[in-house]
Amino acid sequence: MNAALPQMDPALPQLDKDPAKIAGMFDAIAARYDLLNTVLSGGVDRYWRWRAVRSLGLTGRETAVDLCTGTADLVVSLAKPGRAARVVGVDFSPAMLRRGLAKVRGRAPSATWQLAQGDAMRLPLASASADGLTIAFGIRNVRDHAVAVSDCLRVLKPGGRLAILEISTPRVPVFKRLYAWYFTRLLPRIGRLVSHHTDAYTYLPASVVGWVTPEAFSATLRSAGFAEVRAVPLTFGAVYLYTAIRPDRGARALSGPS
Repeated sequence: MNAALPQMDPALPQLDKDPAKIAGMFDAIAARYDLLNTVLSGGVDRYWRWRAVRSLGLTGRETAVDLCTGTADLVVSLAKPGRAARVVGVDFSPAMLRRGLAKVRGRAPSATWQLAQGDAMRLPLASASADGLTIAFGIRNVRDHAVAVSDCLRVLKPGGRLAILEISTPRVPVFKRLYAWYFTRLLPRIGRLVSHHTDAYTYLPASVVGWVTPEAFSATLRSAGFAEVRAVPLTFGAVYLYTAIRPDRGARALSGPS
């Protein structure tokens, strides 16, 4: 457990990461999801996503995958000229994908892209088919994130790059206290007010309190077979950008859908 936040508020729900329940929760807030991301992050989420895309080192020829794509913000970013030649977004929430479809059609009409419904622990993608893979604020919602990370390794080509953004807790003492108050007290109230959903924005702080430390998640990436693993704190450590590479040689035998 991440010890940087104060003891969990007893009003916060116990975490149940059943895929159907999590998908249903995101279906319920899909219509206001983009607005809430902007409001709750102060618009800094755009910068975080830009850092993730930049870390892939795309040249305009690659295939990129965005897992837990939500309303497809990263698909739009990855499909911009000079970045990926082909982009695939995967999510398990039909409502999120419907909103993402409208967004991508309007903002990336000339790129080769696809949105697909799928499970993060068993991606509907061929082995060694992607040059880059991103996940923005979705890995902590997966029932078994170690299984998902292993499947990301399978999907990436040797030399392919991974970029994962995930919420964390700051370690600067003053900012840590302010962040803890905002995240456990104010954020759930704003989320409920705007989304009209009782559980989603009480689940959010509970999911962060229950999330692993940057060191532990980095170890999970290494255990899966990733190399050059880095955990880069952004915005005083409120978010971490994890980057890694599937090695050219020496990766263990992989299996999965083809």
